[in-house]
Amino acid sequence: MSATAGQAADGVRSLADRFGIEPGMVVMEMGYDDDVDQDLRDALTDRSGELVDEDTDEVVDAVLLWYRDGDGDLFEMLVDALGPLAANGVVWLLTPKAGRDGHVEPSEITELAPTAGLQQTSTVNAGKDWSGARLVVPRGSRKK
Repeated sequence: MSATAGQAADGVRSLADRFGIEPGMVVMEMGYDDDVDQDLRDALTDRSGELVDEDTDEVVDAVLLWYRDGDGDLFEMLVDALGPLAANGVVWLLTPKAGRDGHVEPSEITELAPTAGLQQTSTVNAGKDWSGARLVVPRGSRKK
């Protein structure tokens, strides 16, 4: 018996599955630095093909936004992430876990996301040092 695509033989969902990334999706990355989780990047790149940078002219299906406390204005970064995002796209806000340098309090995300026009739907363990918050445009607010 073989594992289904995107699942490990032991049945554990892969990182790409947890992030909802499918082959052919355009995934934009913002906030890259040398501290990002390379295993996560590799898993998402293996699934989608490549990560495009924030200067892309393409409409994107997902945005990976690496953000650490002190990286600048989170509200502005979230608004910037919305620019190229498809109507049914998702923003993954990746922040250092509690106790790590650059940790962002979850209450800050909860407070800023709606102001930027986003709604948090879930969180995931995004690696040893990172957490991911899934942010989407609320259904009633989506562009036609």
